[in-house]
Amino acid sequence: MAARVFLSRSVHLLSKGKRSHLGRIAAYKYSTAVALEEPIKPTVNVDHTKLFINGQFVDSASGKTFPTLDPRTGEVIAHIAEGDAEDINRAVAAARKAFDEGPWPRMTAYERSKILLRLADLIEKHNDQIAMLETWDTGKPYAQAAKIEVPMVVRLLRYYAGWADKIHGMTIPADGPYHVQTLHEPIGVAGQIIPWNFPLLIFSWKIGPALACGNTIVLKTAEQTPLSALYVANLLQEAGLPEGVLNIISGFGATAGASLCSHMDVDKLAFTGSTETGKTILELSAKSNLKPVTLELGGKSPFIVCEDADIDTAVEQAHLALFFNQGQCCCAGSRTYVHEKIYDEFLEKAKARSLKRVVGDPFKSGTEQGPQIDSKQFDKIMKYIRSGVDSGATLETGGEQFGKKGYYIKPTVFSNVKDDMLIAQDEIFGPVQSILKFKDLDEVVRRANSSRYGLAAGVFSQNIDTANTLARALRVGTVWINCFDRFDATIPFGGYKMSGQGREKGEYGLRNYLQVKAVVTPLKNPAWL
Repeated sequence: MAARVFLSRSVHLLSKGKRSHLGRIAAYKYSTAVALEEPIKPTVNVDHTKLFINGQFVDSASGKTFPTLDPRTGEVIAHIAEGDAEDINRAVAAARKAFDEGPWPRMTAYERSKILLRLADLIEKHNDQIAMLETWDTGKPYAQAAKIEVPMVVRLLRYYAGWADKIHGMTIPADGPYHVQTLHEPIGVAGQIIPWNFPLLIFSWKIGPALACGNTIVLKTAEQTPLSALYVANLLQEAGLPEGVLNIISGFGATAGASLCSHMDVDKLAFTGSTETGKTILELSAKSNLKPVTLELGGKSPFIVCEDADIDTAVEQAHLALFFNQGQCCCAGSRTYVHEKIYDEFLEKAKARSLKRVVGDPFKSGTEQGPQIDSKQFDKIMKYIRSGVDSGATLETGGEQFGKKGYYIKPTVFSNVKDDMLIAQDEIFGPVQSILKFKDLDEVVRRANSSRYGLAAGVFSQNIDTANTLARALRVGTVWINCFDRFDATIPFGGYKMSGQGREKGEYGLRNYLQVKAVVTPLKNPAWL
């Protein structure tokens, strides 16, 4: 596997009227044949449906289960153990004992590194099975899961395995005869909550740095997508991870999630998900033991296409920036700002690209877009589409369900979008592209920065001065210049404003899971200071 794997490779790996008018266009522009075929049955069994606590798969204390659904049909894939407060207590107790008494933080960093490397090897060995479960549970194209996401999980775990024995403090000169050193210590028991849009990928973002630093973990999966993390749990003992070091609870946010965030014996929280839930997590932390919190939250990323941009490249990258993963990306380029001099040309090409997008069964070769995650998300997206039409934006393509079964939505493009419309302000988290017009750089910077979010941005220009000006002016955590969705294990990711706090991945990700201790010792008759 190459050292760097980029999400934008998915382009290569995966191969003006109102709504009623466009319904007639869609009848022959989109082929529903793929979506209406009998869904392809995955060739993988769901063998792991219980909670993973202290190295064992166990039933929930209540005995309750909940269904995880196939987004292609809405039918039940499997019934999963439903963890709640009592199960969180059991998992935290196991993690605390593993940290306070177990071998994990006490073994050499090199030994921890070897265990992480073995886990990465096992995930790589089981690539296809894991990818099938991820596609079945999320609806994302199988090629995306198998060729991009699972390999990125492997790469990230190997990256942090390399960091394990390179974490160290400093020796600091002080005024006076003292030896001063800092120790970088593991923070303790980390509570982690992952989202449903990239379940296993974000799983690796969370556990990689935490384990490399010597912490123990209680991780809650999203209730919509528990399967891939539970599959990987089955590989932990084979990799050599001691009991209690990584515990995985499936369950709901209001019960298991709230209990984890409020727990007095959890030393750290890390969450990826919505901004509203992030606020709740901060509140629960403050009301309990004031545990530090890392948050990677929502976004409404501007995608700025300047007058001198390569239009064809910009159109394709804007399409990727919005529609990748069914539009269910926190950093999706969901505000496409195009200079007024090239707006009409860009719009026509963006429409044409949207109409060519292949929507259908994610297990079918050549599919670019599968279904949305569930009926709740489907209904939310359709509500925003209606809002766009009602507020006066022009629905250029899509805007309705694709096929008659499952949660498929046609790729949707709006033009004549204004900044005060909900589709230009709120995180839709779906395949809805809003194309706005701008006149000059000062204007677009002001408008781009007016959002309450600040996760990412794209800038397309052939002028390096223009690109540099925008990169420094935009109040976001990541700026992609003449590219988008370039992710790597080494590149930090996180947001400004209401897009979160802290950074994940890269060296910066280690800081979330370390405490810094200063140790001061007097020196008697030192030869030097």
